[in-house]
Amino acid sequence: MGNCCRSPAAAAREDVSSSHFPASAGKRKPHQARNGGGGGAGGGGGGGGAGAGGEKKRLSVLGEEGPDVSGGIDDKYALDRELGRGEFGVTYLCMDRGSKELLACKSISKRKLRTPVDVEDVRREVAIMRHLPRSASIVTLREACEDDGAGHLVMELCEGGELFDRIVARGHYTERAAAAVTRTIVEVVQLCHHHGVIHRDLKPENFLFANKKENSPLKAIDFGLSIFFKPGEKFSEIVGSPYYMAPEVLKRNYGPEIDIWSAGVILYILLCGVPPFWAETEQGVAQAILRGNIDFKREPWPHVSDNAKDLDRQMLQPDPKIRLTAKQVLEHTWLQNAKKAPNVPLGDIVKSRLKQFSRMNRFKRRALRVIADHLSAEEVEDIKEMFKVMDTDNDGIVSYEELKSGIAKFGSHLAESEVQMLIEAVDTNGRGALDYGEFLAVSLHLQRMANDEHLRRAFLFFDKDGDGFIEPEELQEALAEDGAVDITEVVKDILQEVDTDKDGKISFEEFVAMMKTGTDWRKASRHYSRGRFNSLSIRLIKDGSVKMGNE
Repeated sequence: MGNCCRSPAAAAREDVSSSHFPASAGKRKPHQARNGGGGGAGGGGGGGGAGAGGEKKRLSVLGEEGPDVSGGIDDKYALDRELGRGEFGVTYLCMDRGSKELLACKSISKRKLRTPVDVEDVRREVAIMRHLPRSASIVTLREACEDDGAGHLVMELCEGGELFDRIVARGHYTERAAAAVTRTIVEVVQLCHHHGVIHRDLKPENFLFANKKENSPLKAIDFGLSIFFKPGEKFSEIVGSPYYMAPEVLKRNYGPEIDIWSAGVILYILLCGVPPFWAETEQGVAQAILRGNIDFKREPWPHVSDNAKDLDRQMLQPDPKIRLTAKQVLEHTWLQNAKKAPNVPLGDIVKSRLKQFSRMNRFKRRALRVIADHLSAEEVEDIKEMFKVMDTDNDGIVSYEELKSGIAKFGSHLAESEVQMLIEAVDTNGRGALDYGEFLAVSLHLQRMANDEHLRRAFLFFDKDGDGFIEPEELQEALAEDGAVDITEVVKDILQEVDTDKDGKISFEEFVAMMKTGTDWRKASRHYSRGRFNSLSIRLIKDGSVKMGNE
C-alpha cells in the first residue's frame, strides 16, 4: 500500500494553525469536496453516488469489517497535505476536528481497486491491524471509515522518517545501533507470528521512527500484504519486494519463516550498506536469491564481529526448516549482548558502497551521456529551459539545493536522499553539483526519455567493432574514458548483472533491459503487481532456476 504516516514534525505542527487547518475547522457537509478524502489518488471515481438515482451498487471496501465511524472522513477529520503515495492510495496529514490531534490518513481510492482480490487485500489489512495487540513497535490504527470515493485508515502520525532514509543518510550503522534496530524488527515478527500473521513485506521503508530523536521508537507501518496463517499452512502467491524475498517465496511454497529472511536482508544492509542480492532486473535478483551466495568477505565485513555475521547467516539460511525462528533470533548472543556490541562506525567503505548506484550506474551513466550528446535541439529545449530555471544563481551548475527545490517546483516527489543520490550518481567530478551535461543525464533518467533509437545509438557507441555485442574490453575502454579507477572490478560486476545469458558479452537486448530497469535497489523495493510476479515466476521456470514441484 506504500508508505504511510511520513511527516516532518515541525511542518506538521505548523499546519495546525495554517490556513489548511482553520481554527474554526468544524464539520463539512458529508462527502463535500476532497473526493472522499482520497481524491488525489482516484479522483473520486468508482462509486460516485450521483448517477442513476442511486441504482448503482455502492462498493464497500471495508465489507464485513465495517467502519469504526459512520459518515464520511470529513465529518470527523480535516485532511491536509499529502505525505506519501502508494499503489492504491494516498496518505495525508490529518487532524481530529475535536481533539486537534495530528494523525495520518491513508485514503484508498475505490477506483483503483479493480479486482475482488484488491478489495480483499484492503479488508485483510484492516482486519490484521485490528487483530494485532497494541505495541510500541507497531503503528496504531485509530479507526477506519469509507465513503463513495475511498476507504480511509486513520493512524497515529510518525514524524521521524523512514528507517530507509536514515540508512541512506548515515551510510552505515554501528553494530550497536544495528542490533537495536534488528531487535525491534524481529520483535514485530515474533508478535505477528504469535498472533497468526505473516507480514510478507518487511523492508526498511515499512518502518518509521516515531520522532526525530536519536533514540526514537521504531514502528512497523504497513500491513497491506500481510496474511493470516495457521500452523503448517503454506502459501504460493509471490508477493513482497524483490530484494527482500526469501527463496521459498520464489518457489511458491512458503510459511512464516519468510519474515526472518527479510529481517536478515535488512540486517545485512544495516551492517554493510547494500543488499545481499543485487541485480539490474527482477529475474537477476531472483536468480541471485535462489543461488544463495552471500558475500561476507569484502569490506566492511572483516571489521564486523563474528557474532553479527553468525546471526545474519542463520537468518539468511536458504532452508526454512533450519532458519532461526524469531524467538531464536532474539536469544542469539549478538542481540543478548547488544549493549556490548562495537559502537564505532563501520567505516567509509559502507558509505561508498551505498553508492552502488554509482558503481553499477557507471555504464548506464555513460550511456545516458551518449544519448544526451546526440539529442536534437527540439528534444532538449524543455530540459535546457528547466536547467535555466533551476540554476537560480546563474553560475552554470545546479547545486543540491537548487535541484531539490527545482524538482519540487516541477511537480516531482523525491526524498532528499534520492535527490542526493541522483547528484552522486551523475556528478563525474565530485563537486556535489551538476553541469548542463550531467543535468541532461539526470533528466533523461527521471523522464525515461530514451527511446529505442536513442538506445541503439548509445549501444553502437560501446560496440566499437560493430559485431552486435559489447565485449569486456570495449566496456573497459569506454569506462576508462569516463575516469573510472577500479575499472576491472567494475566491468566484472557489470557483466555479472547485465550479461544474463552468461556468454561473456552484452547483447543489445541485455543493454536495453539494463537501461529500461531502475538502477537503484532502494527505489526498486516497491510494490510489484501480481501479473508482474506471475510473469517472473514463469521466466524462472523456463530458465531452470525453479523446478516445478520444488520444495
